[in-house]
Amino acid sequence: MAQSPERPTFFVDRCLGTLDVPRALRNAGALVAVHDDHFPQGCLDEEWLCVVGRKGWAVLTKDKWIRRNELERAALEDAKVAAFVLSAGDLSGEATGAAFVAALPKMEHILAKWDRPLIARVTQAGNVVVLVGQRKGGIQRDR
Repeated sequence: MAQSPERPTFFVDRCLGTLDVPRALRNAGALVAVHDDHFPQGCLDEEWLCVVGRKGWAVLTKDKWIRRNELERAALEDAKVAAFVLSAGDLSGEATGAAFVAALPKMEHILAKWDRPLIARVTQAGNVVVLVGQRKGGIQRDR
């Protein structure tokens, strides 16, 4: 069943870990699903993206290549996934969690105002910029 737009579930990709990021998001009141609670560790991105898309979950990751890898991007688009990619990949788990928590209101706003699929960049300061996607009833972006 797809999640309602009012309360999105944020799917924490395996590359973000299972402790710090999910804990920070839950403490901030977010609904969170963690990769390893739903998929085996070796599950290919193309496989779990389909499931996550069907459930209507928004992906949080630091995998900058998801936008450029042909198979992953096609899977993301086919599954109509919203992906939020942390631009600073070398942060501690605690700092990564803080970045996503700072971005939480902006990510929720984007999920309400933009169609899926979409890819957005999240900065360490919590700023969010949509890189690929289309505003509901409006302008398309693909940078």
